[in-house]
Amino acid sequence: MAKMEIKRWWWLLLMVIVIWFGTLEYRKLIKPDEGRYAEIPREMVVSGDWVTPRLNNLKYFEKPPLQYWATATAYTLFGEHHWTSRLWPALTGFAGLLLVWFAGVRLFGREAGQYAALILGSSLLYAVIGHINTLDMGVTFFLTLGIVGLLLGQQAEADTRTRRNWLYCAWMALGLAVLSKGLIGLVLPAAALVIYSVLQRDLTPWKRLNLVTGLLLFLLVTAPWFILVMKANPEFFERFFIYEHYTRFSTKDLGRYQPWYYFIPILLAGMLPWTILMFDTLLRTWKNTTYIGTAFNSERFLMIWVVFIYVFFSVSGSKLPSYLLPMFPALALLMGKRLAEIRERVLLWQLAPVLLVPVVTLGFAPFTAQLAETPLKIEMYSNYAIWAVVAALVYLFGLISGMVLLARRKKSLAVLVVALSTLIGAQIVLSGHNTVAIWRSAYHIAESIRPYVKPDIPLYSVGTYEQTLPFYLKRTFTLVDYQNEMAFGIMQEPQRWIPDTASFAKIWDKQPAALAIMPVQLYPQFKQQGLAMKIIFEDTQYIVVIKP
Repeated sequence: MAKMEIKRWWWLLLMVIVIWFGTLEYRKLIKPDEGRYAEIPREMVVSGDWVTPRLNNLKYFEKPPLQYWATATAYTLFGEHHWTSRLWPALTGFAGLLLVWFAGVRLFGREAGQYAALILGSSLLYAVIGHINTLDMGVTFFLTLGIVGLLLGQQAEADTRTRRNWLYCAWMALGLAVLSKGLIGLVLPAAALVIYSVLQRDLTPWKRLNLVTGLLLFLLVTAPWFILVMKANPEFFERFFIYEHYTRFSTKDLGRYQPWYYFIPILLAGMLPWTILMFDTLLRTWKNTTYIGTAFNSERFLMIWVVFIYVFFSVSGSKLPSYLLPMFPALALLMGKRLAEIRERVLLWQLAPVLLVPVVTLGFAPFTAQLAETPLKIEMYSNYAIWAVVAALVYLFGLISGMVLLARRKKSLAVLVVALSTLIGAQIVLSGHNTVAIWRSAYHIAESIRPYVKPDIPLYSVGTYEQTLPFYLKRTFTLVDYQNEMAFGIMQEPQRWIPDTASFAKIWDKQPAALAIMPVQLYPQFKQQGLAMKIIFEDTQYIVVIKP
């Protein structure tokens, strides 16, 4: 690679870093996930207990602690901010781009690796989830590192030491994937390798895995926390391993059930603007990797991984859009290889139908306010429409520019322009969230009531729990007549909960000072009872009162 070209790639990397990390602080936290995953690490820092995760001072065993630890470390080093709460998903998302770039170059060539990274970073779902505080980006990165380690460790042309090191890297990565989101960090790669071995009729990959030493390394990464948390909390095993894994996968009544076809529109929209290229890639890969041979077939394994992830979560009783994320890096690797092979004219026709997306957005945006049911929502939707229009214009400009460049046979530059415009458009769409923050975040509530939140005043959350409020106030609440996802923690420590409003009324009467948040429809009940309450905040959702 020429010196000038290397310099251009460094400038491109710097530009992507600025775009990727530049807006992390701007947006208010979104409920429920961003509030929850910002608050748990905050409570770790306050309590000093980094073994037992707690949400609102109640035991919370839904997920392992790796992201909590990373975020708590960021809080300790840099303070509790929006950007530090989102830093881990953003870092692992960006690291995923570099990893796919590296893996693509090693497996399929320099051009394929560059295209793979650009495709991944600009695919809509990956770009969005990389800037939202959920656990899915972290587990996606470590799963990807695990399968990349497996692929590079199975290459016949590599020497024994190189293969061994890559496979140890894979084992360590899978351990970190388990600490990120549970047993799927091991189950998914193992199942994909089983399917691959059956289809290939070849057990050679298993012989190269260094199973004994690899499993020891895996346990060295994962076992210490599990041992410590089970020693401190005997109830952890049943809750985490049985309920959070088997029950949530097999049960439809946990609030996340969706039909089998739920992920179809998620995948179609999530891979924009490369959706048609995705179908072309999957079709070609399927046709070209049907042979059975002794050499490890990286393309076939990646294809199996993509299909298995999609099917696995489609049959699950619990579904969320971000569950598809682990298939995206593998898809990008296959698509990068395909993109390096096709001619400019083919890609031009694949991008042309995508023009409908920004065009329809521009046509629909002026009418979004008509979907609102309240004056507040009319204002919010109208304000957000401005952001949507700007994002659509950036997207449209990038697509048209890319198509013009393709017509001039400048494929690399065209892909870069389309990718950057899509990433910028996604950032604009996300940044526009602040126009609806009054509905999706408690930031405005916290700012209004902060002067009343003294260190010694008890805080109550009656019939509700606003996920982002504890983070903004740096305080936990005593729940009243509300359990939801904290039911398990309440069952373990019932003294931290008030079961009904009648009991709450008695406690409120005895308090010299207190503060409570409740849904607006609950307040008349307490007013009718004659409880001493002074309203200090009110909107269409919540009322906050103090004991006068």
